Amino acid sequence: MTELFRRNFIPLIVATGLFMENLDATVLATSLPAIAKDLHSNPIHLKLALTTYLLALAVFIPASGWMADRFGAKNVFRAAMVVFSAGSIACGLSTDLGSLVAARILQGMGGAMMAPVGRLIVLRTIPRGDIINAIAWLTVPALVGPVLGPPLGGFITTYFNWRWIFWINIPVAFLGVALITRFIPDTREETSSTFDVRGFLLIGPGLSLFLTGVTLMGLGLVGRDVVLLITLSGATLLAVYVWHALRVPAPIIDLRLLAIPTYRAGVVGGFLFRTGLGAGPFLLPLLFQTGFGMTPFQSGLMTFMTGVGAMFMKTQAAAIIRRYGFRRVLVANAVVASLFAALPPLFTSDTPALLIVGLFLAGGLSRSLQFTSVNTLAYADVPAERLSRATSFAAALQELSGSVGVTVAAIGLQFVQYERGGSAIDAAHFPPVFVLIGLVSATSILFFSRLAPSAGASLLPTEALKAAEPAKEAARLREGHL
Repeated sequence: MTELFRRNFIPLIVATGLFMENLDATVLATSLPAIAKDLHSNPIHLKLALTTYLLALAVFIPASGWMADRFGAKNVFRAAMVVFSAGSIACGLSTDLGSLVAARILQGMGGAMMAPVGRLIVLRTIPRGDIINAIAWLTVPALVGPVLGPPLGGFITTYFNWRWIFWINIPVAFLGVALITRFIPDTREETSSTFDVRGFLLIGPGLSLFLTGVTLMGLGLVGRDVVLLITLSGATLLAVYVWHALRVPAPIIDLRLLAIPTYRAGVVGGFLFRTGLGAGPFLLPLLFQTGFGMTPFQSGLMTFMTGVGAMFMKTQAAAIIRRYGFRRVLVANAVVASLFAALPPLFTSDTPALLIVGLFLAGGLSRSLQFTSVNTLAYADVPAERLSRATSFAAALQELSGSVGVTVAAIGLQFVQYERGGSAIDAAHFPPVFVLIGLVSATSILFFSRLAPSAGASLLPTEALKAAEPAKEAARLREGHL
Protein backbone atom coordinates (compact mmCIF):
# COMPACT_ATOMS: atom_id res chain seq x y z
CA MET A 1 0.00 0.00 0.00
CA THR A 2 1.60 3.29 -1.09
CA GLU A 3 1.73 6.33 1.17
CA LEU A 4 -0.44 8.35 -1.23
CA PHE A 5 -3.08 5.60 -1.15
CA ARG A 6 -2.98 5.49 2.64
CA ARG A 7 -3.41 9.25 2.97
CA ASN A 8 -6.23 9.71 0.48
CA PHE A 9 -8.02 6.50 -0.47
CA ILE A 10 -8.54 5.02 3.00
CA PRO A 11 -10.38 8.15 4.26
CA LEU A 12 -12.50 8.07 1.11
CA ILE A 13 -13.47 4.43 1.69
CA VAL A 14 -14.35 5.13 5.32
CA ALA A 15 -16.40 8.09 4.16
CA THR A 16 -18.88 5.81 2.36
CA GLY A 17 -20.44 5.14 5.76
CA LEU A 18 -20.56 8.84 6.60
CA PHE A 19 -22.09 9.46 3.17
CA MET A 20 -24.98 7.13 3.96
CA GLU A 21 -25.60 8.73 7.35
CA ASN A 22 -25.51 12.31 6.06
CA LEU A 23 -27.58 11.54 2.97
CA ASP A 24 -30.17 9.75 5.07
CA ALA A 25 -30.45 12.60 7.60
CA THR A 26 -30.81 15.39 5.04
CA VAL A 27 -33.18 13.43 2.79
CA LEU A 28 -35.42 12.59 5.74
CA ALA A 29 -35.46 16.15 7.09
CA THR A 30 -36.63 17.50 3.73
CA SER A 31 -39.38 14.87 3.51
CA LEU A 32 -40.74 15.10 7.07
CA PRO A 33 -43.85 17.18 6.25
CA ALA A 34 -44.87 14.73 3.51
CA ILE A 35 -44.18 11.71 5.74
CA ALA A 36 -46.25 13.28 8.52
CA LYS A 37 -49.17 13.74 6.13
CA ASP A 38 -48.95 10.17 4.84
CA LEU A 39 -48.72 8.70 8.35
CA HIS A 40 -51.45 11.04 9.67
CA SER A 41 -49.10 12.58 12.24
CA ASN A 42 -48.25 16.11 13.38
CA PRO A 43 -45.07 17.39 11.64
CA ILE A 44 -43.63 18.39 15.01
CA HIS A 45 -44.29 14.86 16.33
CA LEU A 46 -42.23 13.54 13.43
CA LYS A 47 -39.19 14.99 15.18
CA LEU A 48 -39.24 11.58 16.92
CA ALA A 49 -37.97 10.07 13.66
CA LEU A 50 -34.94 12.34 13.94
CA THR A 51 -34.33 12.28 17.67
CA THR A 52 -34.79 8.54 18.24
CA TYR A 53 -32.11 7.85 15.64
CA LEU A 54 -29.78 10.32 17.33
CA LEU A 55 -30.74 8.81 20.68
CA ALA A 56 -29.79 5.32 19.50
CA LEU A 57 -26.45 6.71 18.35
CA ALA A 58 -25.78 8.31 21.72
CA VAL A 59 -26.69 5.10 23.58
CA PHE A 60 -24.59 2.65 21.53
CA ILE A 61 -21.63 4.84 20.56
CA PRO A 62 -19.98 4.46 24.01
CA ALA A 63 -19.36 0.77 23.25
CA SER A 64 -17.80 1.44 19.84
CA GLY A 65 -14.24 2.05 21.04
CA TRP A 66 -14.10 -1.15 23.11
CA MET A 67 -15.63 -3.18 20.26
CA ALA A 68 -13.07 -1.81 17.80
CA ASP A 69 -10.24 -2.82 20.14
CA ARG A 70 -11.76 -6.22 20.85
CA PHE A 71 -12.97 -7.32 17.40
CA GLY A 72 -10.97 -5.07 15.07
CA ALA A 73 -12.02 -1.72 13.65
CA LYS A 74 -12.39 -3.14 10.14
CA ASN A 75 -14.81 -5.88 11.21
CA VAL A 76 -16.91 -3.57 13.37
CA PHE A 77 -17.12 -0.88 10.68
CA ARG A 78 -18.21 -3.39 8.04
CA ALA A 79 -20.86 -4.94 10.29
CA ALA A 80 -22.17 -1.46 11.17
CA MET A 81 -22.82 -0.71 7.50
CA VAL A 82 -24.86 -3.91 7.17
CA VAL A 83 -26.99 -3.11 10.24
CA PHE A 84 -27.56 0.46 9.05
CA SER A 85 -28.74 -0.85 5.66
CA ALA A 86 -31.16 -3.26 7.32
CA GLY A 87 -32.60 -0.34 9.27
CA SER A 88 -32.98 1.63 6.05
CA ILE A 89 -35.02 -1.16 4.49
CA ALA A 90 -37.23 -1.32 7.59
CA CYS A 91 -37.80 2.46 7.42
CA GLY A 92 -38.99 2.13 3.84
CA LEU A 93 -41.47 -0.56 4.88
CA SER A 94 -42.87 1.30 7.93
CA THR A 95 -46.62 1.96 8.04
CA ASP A 96 -47.01 4.29 11.05
CA LEU A 97 -45.02 6.52 13.37
CA GLY A 98 -44.25 3.66 15.77
CA SER A 99 -42.77 1.35 13.13
CA LEU A 100 -40.78 4.22 11.60
CA VAL A 101 -39.31 5.11 14.99
CA ALA A 102 -38.41 1.44 15.66
CA ALA A 103 -36.68 1.18 12.28
CA ARG A 104 -34.77 4.40 12.95
CA ILE A 105 -33.50 2.89 16.21
CA LEU A 106 -32.12 -0.07 14.24
CA GLN A 107 -30.44 2.37 11.86
CA GLY A 108 -29.00 4.17 14.86
CA MET A 109 -27.46 0.97 16.20
CA GLY A 110 -25.49 0.64 12.95
CA GLY A 111 -24.72 4.33 12.68
CA ALA A 112 -23.39 4.33 16.25
CA MET A 113 -20.42 2.25 15.13
CA MET A 114 -19.78 3.85 11.73
CA ALA A 115 -18.70 7.39 12.60
CA PRO A 116 -16.42 6.76 15.62
CA VAL A 117 -14.90 3.51 14.33
CA GLY A 118 -14.36 5.03 10.88
CA ARG A 119 -12.59 8.02 12.41
CA LEU A 120 -10.52 5.64 14.55
CA ILE A 121 -9.39 3.77 11.42
CA VAL A 122 -8.18 7.04 9.90
CA LEU A 123 -6.44 8.23 13.08
CA ARG A 124 -4.59 4.93 13.44
CA THR A 125 -3.47 4.61 9.82
CA ILE A 126 -2.56 8.22 8.91
CA PRO A 127 0.64 9.97 10.17
CA ARG A 128 -0.12 12.72 12.71
CA GLY A 129 1.25 15.46 10.47
CA ASP A 130 -1.28 14.55 7.75
CA ILE A 131 -4.33 14.32 10.01
CA ILE A 132 -5.83 17.67 8.96
CA ASN A 133 -5.80 16.68 5.29
CA ALA A 134 -7.02 13.17 6.11
CA ILE A 135 -9.99 14.48 8.11
CA ALA A 136 -10.81 16.80 5.20
CA TRP A 137 -10.68 13.87 2.73
CA LEU A 138 -12.78 11.83 5.15
CA THR A 139 -15.57 14.38 5.19
CA VAL A 140 -15.69 15.42 1.52
CA PRO A 141 -17.74 12.40 0.33
CA ALA A 142 -19.82 12.60 3.52
CA LEU A 143 -20.77 16.13 2.48
CA VAL A 144 -22.13 14.85 -0.81
CA GLY A 145 -25.05 13.70 1.36
CA PRO A 146 -26.11 17.24 2.33
CA VAL A 147 -25.61 18.36 -1.28
CA LEU A 148 -27.73 15.58 -2.81
CA GLY A 149 -30.06 15.06 0.16
CA PRO A 150 -32.37 18.11 0.05
CA PRO A 151 -33.03 18.16 -3.72
CA LEU A 152 -33.03 14.36 -4.00
CA GLY A 153 -35.34 13.91 -1.04
CA GLY A 154 -37.61 16.67 -2.30
CA PHE A 155 -37.67 15.22 -5.83
CA ILE A 156 -38.44 11.68 -4.67
CA THR A 157 -41.09 12.85 -2.22
CA THR A 158 -42.76 15.21 -4.70
CA TYR A 159 -42.77 13.00 -7.79
CA PHE A 160 -42.54 9.44 -6.42
CA ASN A 161 -42.95 8.15 -2.85
CA TRP A 162 -41.07 9.10 0.31
CA ARG A 163 -40.31 5.42 1.05
CA TRP A 164 -37.71 5.37 -1.72
CA ILE A 165 -35.55 7.86 0.20
CA PHE A 166 -34.45 5.07 2.54
CA TRP A 167 -33.68 2.46 -0.12
CA ILE A 168 -31.08 4.59 -1.92
CA ASN A 169 -28.64 3.63 0.85
CA ILE A 170 -28.53 -0.01 -0.21
CA PRO A 171 -26.24 0.21 -3.30
CA VAL A 172 -23.90 2.53 -1.38
CA ALA A 173 -23.68 -0.06 1.40
CA PHE A 174 -22.82 -2.85 -1.05
CA LEU A 175 -20.01 -0.72 -2.50
CA GLY A 176 -18.73 0.26 0.94
CA VAL A 177 -18.63 -3.32 2.25
CA ALA A 178 -16.73 -4.48 -0.85
CA LEU A 179 -14.13 -1.70 -0.57
CA ILE A 180 -13.68 -2.20 3.18
CA THR A 181 -13.13 -5.94 2.72
CA ARG A 182 -10.54 -5.39 0.00
CA PHE A 183 -8.56 -2.34 1.13
CA ILE A 184 -8.97 -1.40 4.82
CA PRO A 185 -6.28 -2.78 7.16
CA ASP A 186 -7.37 -4.51 10.36
CA THR A 187 -6.34 -2.15 13.19
CA ARG A 188 -6.79 -3.02 16.85
CA GLU A 189 -5.02 -2.66 20.17
CA GLU A 190 -2.67 -5.47 21.17
CA THR A 191 -4.67 -5.97 24.36
CA SER A 192 -8.19 -4.71 25.00
CA SER A 193 -9.43 -3.62 28.42
CA THR A 194 -12.28 -5.33 30.21
CA PHE A 195 -15.66 -4.10 29.01
CA ASP A 196 -17.17 -1.65 31.49
CA VAL A 197 -20.54 -3.39 31.86
CA ARG A 198 -21.66 -1.32 34.83
CA GLY A 199 -20.79 1.90 33.03
CA PHE A 200 -22.66 0.82 29.89
CA LEU A 201 -25.75 -0.11 31.92
CA LEU A 202 -25.66 3.33 33.52
CA ILE A 203 -24.87 5.61 30.61
CA GLY A 204 -26.96 3.80 27.99
CA PRO A 205 -30.28 3.85 29.87
CA GLY A 206 -29.36 7.21 31.39
CA LEU A 207 -28.97 8.88 28.03
CA SER A 208 -31.99 7.03 26.67
CA LEU A 209 -34.33 8.06 29.48
CA PHE A 210 -33.07 11.64 29.72
CA LEU A 211 -33.30 12.35 25.99
CA THR A 212 -36.64 10.54 25.71
CA GLY A 213 -38.03 12.74 28.46
CA VAL A 214 -36.68 15.89 26.86
CA THR A 215 -38.00 14.83 23.45
CA LEU A 216 -41.51 14.15 24.81
CA MET A 217 -41.77 17.57 26.46
CA GLY A 218 -44.64 19.53 25.00
CA LEU A 219 -45.86 16.81 22.62
CA GLY A 220 -48.83 15.78 24.73
CA LEU A 221 -48.25 12.10 23.90
CA VAL A 222 -47.96 11.14 27.60
CA GLY A 223 -48.75 12.89 30.87
CA ARG A 224 -46.54 15.64 32.29
CA ASP A 225 -45.75 13.61 35.42
CA VAL A 226 -44.59 10.68 33.29
CA VAL A 227 -42.33 12.95 31.24
CA LEU A 228 -40.84 14.44 34.42
CA LEU A 229 -40.25 10.97 35.91
CA ILE A 230 -38.52 9.75 32.74
CA THR A 231 -36.29 12.84 32.54
CA LEU A 232 -35.28 12.80 36.21
CA SER A 233 -34.60 9.04 36.12
CA GLY A 234 -32.24 9.55 33.19
CA ALA A 235 -30.50 12.47 34.89
CA THR A 236 -30.01 10.38 38.03
CA LEU A 237 -28.43 7.51 36.10
CA LEU A 238 -26.10 9.93 34.33
CA ALA A 239 -25.05 11.47 37.66
CA VAL A 240 -24.30 7.99 39.02
CA TYR A 241 -22.28 7.25 35.89
CA VAL A 242 -20.10 10.33 36.47
CA TRP A 243 -19.41 9.07 40.00
CA HIS A 244 -18.60 5.60 38.59
CA ALA A 245 -16.41 6.84 35.71
CA LEU A 246 -14.12 8.79 38.01
CA ARG A 247 -13.46 5.71 40.15
CA VAL A 248 -12.65 2.95 37.66
CA PRO A 249 -9.47 2.67 35.56
CA ALA A 250 -11.14 2.09 32.16
CA PRO A 251 -14.66 3.56 32.01
CA ILE A 252 -16.66 3.12 28.82
CA ILE A 253 -16.75 6.93 28.45
CA ASP A 254 -13.53 8.33 29.89
CA LEU A 255 -14.37 11.69 31.45
CA ARG A 256 -10.70 12.18 32.36
CA LEU A 257 -10.03 13.00 28.71
CA LEU A 258 -11.60 16.39 29.39
CA ALA A 259 -8.45 17.28 31.33
CA ILE A 260 -6.71 17.64 27.94
CA PRO A 261 -7.38 21.29 26.92
CA THR A 262 -7.53 20.68 23.17
CA TYR A 263 -9.81 17.69 23.60
CA ARG A 264 -12.08 19.60 25.97
CA ALA A 265 -12.40 22.52 23.54
CA GLY A 266 -12.96 20.20 20.59
CA VAL A 267 -15.71 18.07 22.11
CA VAL A 268 -17.45 20.48 24.52
CA GLY A 269 -17.11 23.58 22.36
CA GLY A 270 -18.00 21.46 19.36
CA PHE A 271 -21.07 20.14 21.21
CA LEU A 272 -22.41 23.64 21.81
CA PHE A 273 -21.66 24.73 18.24
CA ARG A 274 -23.36 21.67 16.74
CA THR A 275 -26.37 21.95 19.06
CA GLY A 276 -27.37 25.23 17.46
CA LEU A 277 -26.57 24.28 13.89
CA GLY A 278 -28.09 20.81 14.31
CA ALA A 279 -31.54 22.38 14.50
CA GLY A 280 -31.29 23.78 10.96
CA PRO A 281 -32.17 20.58 9.04
CA PHE A 282 -35.33 20.29 11.17
CA LEU A 283 -36.42 23.94 10.99
CA LEU A 284 -35.62 24.91 7.40
CA PRO A 285 -37.90 22.40 5.60
CA LEU A 286 -40.72 23.38 7.97
CA LEU A 287 -40.11 27.08 7.28
CA PHE A 288 -40.02 26.68 3.50
CA GLN A 289 -42.82 24.14 3.17
CA THR A 290 -45.19 25.02 6.02
CA GLY A 291 -44.34 28.71 6.27
CA PHE A 292 -43.76 29.64 2.61
CA GLY A 293 -45.86 26.95 0.91
CA MET A 294 -43.02 25.40 -1.12
CA THR A 295 -43.01 21.80 -2.34
CA PRO A 296 -40.41 19.43 -0.85
CA PHE A 297 -38.44 19.64 -4.11
CA GLN A 298 -38.40 23.45 -4.04
CA SER A 299 -37.36 23.37 -0.39
CA GLY A 300 -34.51 20.98 -1.15
CA LEU A 301 -33.24 23.16 -3.98
CA MET A 302 -33.06 26.09 -1.57
CA THR A 303 -30.93 24.37 1.08
CA PHE A 304 -28.59 22.10 -0.89
CA MET A 305 -26.06 24.91 -1.48
CA THR A 306 -25.03 24.62 2.16
CA GLY A 307 -23.51 21.26 1.26
CA VAL A 308 -21.85 22.70 -1.86
CA GLY A 309 -20.16 25.38 0.24
CA ALA A 310 -19.11 22.79 2.79
CA MET A 311 -17.55 20.58 0.12
CA PHE A 312 -15.54 23.45 -1.34
CA MET A 313 -14.28 24.53 2.08
CA LYS A 314 -12.90 21.04 2.71
CA THR A 315 -10.34 21.71 -0.01
CA GLN A 316 -9.24 24.94 1.72
CA ALA A 317 -9.68 24.22 5.43
CA ALA A 318 -6.24 22.73 6.02
CA ALA A 319 -4.48 25.73 4.48
CA ILE A 320 -6.56 28.20 6.53
CA ILE A 321 -5.92 26.37 9.80
CA ARG A 322 -2.20 26.12 9.06
CA ARG A 323 -2.04 29.83 8.23
CA TYR A 324 -3.91 31.21 11.25
CA GLY A 325 -3.86 28.44 13.86
CA PHE A 326 -6.76 26.66 15.53
CA ARG A 327 -7.61 29.24 18.18
CA ARG A 328 -8.04 32.22 15.87
CA VAL A 329 -9.99 30.21 13.31
CA LEU A 330 -12.36 28.70 15.88
CA VAL A 331 -13.15 31.94 17.70
CA ALA A 332 -13.65 34.17 14.65
CA ASN A 333 -15.48 31.57 12.60
CA ALA A 334 -17.85 30.64 15.44
CA VAL A 335 -19.19 34.19 15.30
CA VAL A 336 -19.61 34.10 11.52
CA ALA A 337 -21.27 30.66 11.45
CA SER A 338 -23.67 31.57 14.28
CA LEU A 339 -24.78 34.70 12.42
CA PHE A 340 -25.51 32.65 9.31
CA ALA A 341 -27.50 30.16 11.44
CA ALA A 342 -29.69 33.01 12.70
CA LEU A 343 -30.29 34.57 9.24
CA PRO A 344 -33.40 32.67 7.99
CA PRO A 345 -35.83 34.93 9.95
CA LEU A 346 -34.91 37.66 7.46
CA PHE A 347 -36.32 35.55 4.60
CA THR A 348 -39.87 36.06 3.36
CA SER A 349 -41.86 34.39 0.62
CA ASP A 350 -40.77 37.29 -1.63
CA THR A 351 -37.01 37.00 -0.93
CA PRO A 352 -35.18 36.23 -4.20
CA ALA A 353 -34.25 32.55 -4.40
CA LEU A 354 -30.73 33.39 -5.60
CA LEU A 355 -30.11 35.50 -2.50
CA ILE A 356 -31.23 32.68 -0.20
CA VAL A 357 -29.10 30.15 -2.07
CA GLY A 358 -26.09 32.48 -1.94
CA LEU A 359 -26.41 32.93 1.82
CA PHE A 360 -26.68 29.17 2.33
CA LEU A 361 -23.53 28.73 0.23
CA ALA A 362 -21.61 31.18 2.42
CA GLY A 363 -23.00 29.57 5.57
CA GLY A 364 -21.86 26.16 4.35
CA LEU A 365 -18.32 27.48 3.89
CA SER A 366 -18.23 28.76 7.45
CA ARG A 367 -19.69 25.76 9.26
CA SER A 368 -17.53 23.34 7.27
CA LEU A 369 -14.37 25.15 8.36
CA GLN A 370 -15.55 24.97 11.98
CA PHE A 371 -16.36 21.27 11.83
CA THR A 372 -12.97 20.41 10.30
CA SER A 373 -11.22 22.49 12.96
CA VAL A 374 -12.95 20.95 16.00
CA ASN A 375 -12.84 17.41 14.60
CA THR A 376 -9.08 17.67 14.11
CA LEU A 377 -8.12 19.66 17.20
CA ALA A 378 -9.84 17.20 19.55
CA TYR A 379 -7.23 14.50 18.85
CA ALA A 380 -4.14 16.69 18.71
CA ASP A 381 -2.88 15.73 22.18
CA VAL A 382 -4.64 12.41 22.85
CA PRO A 383 -2.18 9.53 23.45
CA ALA A 384 -2.43 6.69 20.93
CA GLU A 385 -3.57 4.16 23.53
CA ARG A 386 -6.58 6.36 24.43
CA LEU A 387 -7.72 7.09 20.88
CA SER A 388 -10.50 4.49 20.83
CA ARG A 389 -12.10 5.93 23.97
CA ALA A 390 -11.56 9.47 22.72
CA THR A 391 -13.39 8.78 19.45
CA SER A 392 -16.28 7.12 21.32
CA PHE A 393 -16.64 10.04 23.73
CA ALA A 394 -16.44 12.65 20.97
CA ALA A 395 -18.89 10.81 18.73
CA ALA A 396 -21.40 10.38 21.59
CA LEU A 397 -21.39 14.11 22.31
CA GLN A 398 -21.51 14.93 18.60
CA GLU A 399 -24.63 12.84 18.04
CA LEU A 400 -26.14 13.98 21.33
CA SER A 401 -25.79 17.57 20.12
CA GLY A 402 -28.02 16.81 17.14
CA SER A 403 -30.75 15.40 19.36
CA VAL A 404 -30.53 18.33 21.76
CA GLY A 405 -30.56 20.80 18.86
CA VAL A 406 -33.72 19.34 17.32
CA THR A 407 -35.39 19.21 20.74
CA VAL A 408 -34.49 22.82 21.57
CA ALA A 409 -35.83 23.95 18.19
CA ALA A 410 -39.06 21.96 18.54
CA ILE A 411 -39.70 23.21 22.08
CA GLY A 412 -38.95 26.77 20.97
CA LEU A 413 -41.37 26.43 18.05
CA GLN A 414 -44.06 25.02 20.31
CA PHE A 415 -43.56 27.82 22.83
CA VAL A 416 -43.91 30.51 20.16
CA GLN A 417 -46.95 28.70 18.77
CA TYR A 418 -48.51 28.65 22.25
CA GLU A 419 -47.77 32.35 22.84
CA ARG A 420 -49.28 33.40 19.52
CA GLY A 421 -52.27 31.08 19.76
CA GLY A 422 -53.71 28.79 17.13
CA SER A 423 -52.63 25.35 15.99
CA ALA A 424 -51.27 26.04 12.50
CA ILE A 425 -47.58 26.78 12.01
CA ASP A 426 -46.74 29.76 9.80
CA ALA A 427 -43.68 31.80 8.89
CA ALA A 428 -44.16 34.20 11.83
CA HIS A 429 -43.41 31.43 14.32
CA PHE A 430 -39.82 30.85 13.18
CA PRO A 431 -37.76 34.06 13.76
CA PRO A 432 -37.32 33.74 17.58
CA VAL A 433 -36.35 30.08 17.21
CA PHE A 434 -33.61 30.76 14.64
CA VAL A 435 -32.22 33.55 16.82
CA LEU A 436 -32.18 31.10 19.74
CA ILE A 437 -30.19 28.43 17.90
CA GLY A 438 -27.72 31.07 16.66
CA LEU A 439 -27.10 32.15 20.25
CA VAL A 440 -26.61 28.55 21.37
CA SER A 441 -23.91 28.03 18.72
CA ALA A 442 -22.21 31.29 19.69
CA THR A 443 -21.70 30.08 23.29
CA SER A 444 -19.01 27.72 21.96
CA ILE A 445 -16.69 30.76 21.86
CA LEU A 446 -16.38 30.48 25.66
CA PHE A 447 -14.37 27.28 25.19
CA PHE A 448 -12.47 28.18 22.04
CA SER A 449 -11.22 31.49 23.45
CA ARG A 450 -9.55 29.69 26.38
CA LEU A 451 -7.25 27.72 24.10
CA ALA A 452 -3.54 28.52 24.09
CA PRO A 453 -2.37 30.35 20.94
CA SER A 454 -0.30 27.29 20.04
CA ALA A 455 -3.15 24.80 20.54
CA GLY A 456 -2.87 21.86 18.16
CA ALA A 457 0.79 22.62 17.46
CA SER A 458 1.59 18.96 16.76
CA LEU A 459 -0.72 19.09 13.73
CA LEU A 460 0.57 22.38 12.32
CA PRO A 461 3.68 23.22 10.28
CA THR A 462 6.18 25.89 11.22
CA GLU A 463 4.41 28.83 9.54
CA ALA A 464 1.27 28.35 11.62
CA LEU A 465 3.29 28.35 14.80
CA LYS A 466 5.04 31.54 13.74
CA ALA A 467 1.65 33.16 13.10
CA ALA A 468 0.70 32.39 16.70
CA GLU A 469 3.85 33.99 18.17
CA PRO A 470 2.46 37.57 18.40
CA ALA A 471 -0.52 36.31 20.39
CA LYS A 472 1.71 34.27 22.68
CA GLU A 473 3.99 37.27 23.26
CA ALA A 474 1.02 39.49 24.08
CA ALA A 475 -0.20 36.86 26.57
CA ARG A 476 3.20 36.77 28.23
CA LEU A 477 3.22 40.55 28.52
CA ARG A 478 -0.23 40.58 30.09
CA GLU A 479 0.83 37.94 32.60
CA GLY A 480 3.85 40.06 33.45
CA HIS A 481 1.64 43.00 34.39
CA LEU A 482 -0.63 40.96 36.63
